[in-house]
Amino acid sequence: MAKQDYYELLGVAKTASADDLKKAYRKLAMQYHPDRNPGNDEAEHKFKEINEAYDVLKDEQKRAAYDRFGHQAFENGGRGAPGGGFGGGGFDFGGGGFADIFDEMFGEFMGGGRRQGGGGSGRGQDLRYNLEIGLEEAFKGSQATVRVPTSVACESCSGTGAAAGTQPITCPTCAGHGKVRAQQGFFTIERTCPACHGQGRIIKDACKSCGGAGRQRKEKTLQVNIPAGVEDGTRIRLAGEGEAGLRGSPPGDLYIFLAIAPHPLFQRDGANIHCRVPIPMVTAALGGAVEVPTIDGTKAKITVPAGTQSGHQFRLKGKGMSVLRSPHRGDMFIQAMVETPMNLTKRQQELLREFEKAGGKDGGTNPQSEGFFAKVKELWEDLKE
Repeated sequence: MAKQDYYELLGVAKTASADDLKKAYRKLAMQYHPDRNPGNDEAEHKFKEINEAYDVLKDEQKRAAYDRFGHQAFENGGRGAPGGGFGGGGFDFGGGGFADIFDEMFGEFMGGGRRQGGGGSGRGQDLRYNLEIGLEEAFKGSQATVRVPTSVACESCSGTGAAAGTQPITCPTCAGHGKVRAQQGFFTIERTCPACHGQGRIIKDACKSCGGAGRQRKEKTLQVNIPAGVEDGTRIRLAGEGEAGLRGSPPGDLYIFLAIAPHPLFQRDGANIHCRVPIPMVTAALGGAVEVPTIDGTKAKITVPAGTQSGHQFRLKGKGMSVLRSPHRGDMFIQAMVETPMNLTKRQQELLREFEKAGGKDGGTNPQSEGFFAKVKELWEDLKE
């Protein structure tokens, strides 16, 4: 049976540009792809023909040979055409042409791009889930419930993709090997089988529930154990909880990325915790004690020495964050903020004025402000000179 003209097969003119050829090929390949026509031998044959046609016409040298000698240029290893030398019978999937376009068109349809590790195993895609937790949860550790929309193995066919009472059959194109060989001049190139996509088996009677894919979209509910001491950006891997593989292939993994929400009182710095605590002016001036909250839910008492200034730090050893996979904890740092009184009564104002007058000429009550303005005075005197 005579082969159909490659240009007619793709539905383009002989003057078609490379872009026109690519567009025509993409449209036809999508239409006749075996996964969209399960059990249709005619569609499968058509798919092979358009692959063969495009493989020749996309290559400038092969196209020139075809335009001059027709199909003879590629028969008998290229020796059937005058002058010979143009590579072999059949078609290949090498050189990045068909393989790249196949990935671009069917990557998502097939469950994610070109397969790694050879043979197109159909392994399910890995998934990412962003989970926000509180600082207390990061300190203590917790268990979170997540709901992940994903693909799971079809219950009707148990993931095989075949209708009830049937089984996938050995792929006739590759005889179950998952790979095919094509002659390219002096070389034999081995590529993933285009009919079964490396599975070695094809579905004749597809499962009606999943359309032969062996998987369905569903929301999965999972429990995630969050260890104590995790930090912002920590990644937790749940093996085998990603998307189900194609037709019984291994599933992917689920990666939980943790984000820690801001806390109203504490700021985290690695294993340490910082907290700004307002200190009443009288306590800061005369000294005393202040109770402060800690991340573990208890209270801690700090002794405030007389004359404490804003910005003074107190360290509470071992009162900070948990450390991942360690029995130790970080430290907690308290930064004092001396609070200036507001809404004073008339009597309180009088007392403060009496306090100010009682300071005396020698000063010393407010050493920081007195020292600052003394330096300012010296600077002004230097400028006047």
